[in-house]
Amino acid sequence: MLSEIDQIAVIVHDVDRAVRFYRDVLGLPFLFQVPQMAFFQCGGVRLMLGIPSEPEFDHVSSIIYYRVADIEAAHQTLLDRGVTFRSAPHVVHRAPDHELWMAFFYDSDRNTLALTCRKPPG
Repeated sequence: MLSEIDQIAVIVHDVDRAVRFYRDVLGLPFLFQVPQMAFFQCGGVRLMLGIPSEPEFDHVSSIIYYRVADIEAAHQTLLDRGVTFRSAPHVVHRAPDHELWMAFFYDSDRNTLALTCRKPPG
């Protein structure tokens, strides 16, 4: 069921400085920047650099986002397997051609992971 990584988040404390490093030093293809976040393409995986949104995320770690075709089914399957979710599936972004849904959960060490799913708008 979880076979493809969609996005990895790396916590940074200065987005502009991090953009210069990842873009100019590492040479990663820069996609775009919004307040407190910047995005790069790494082959089929998107890399997000961001200021921690909550204190629990302010540590050296990455969030692995797993793309699924049916987020509600994946959410229920993982719940049935005893996974603790931080949030139920919900829309995090609306674009003209799709909605981006996410559901955050914890691994056995309480590291945060996520499910992502792109759905038609509406």
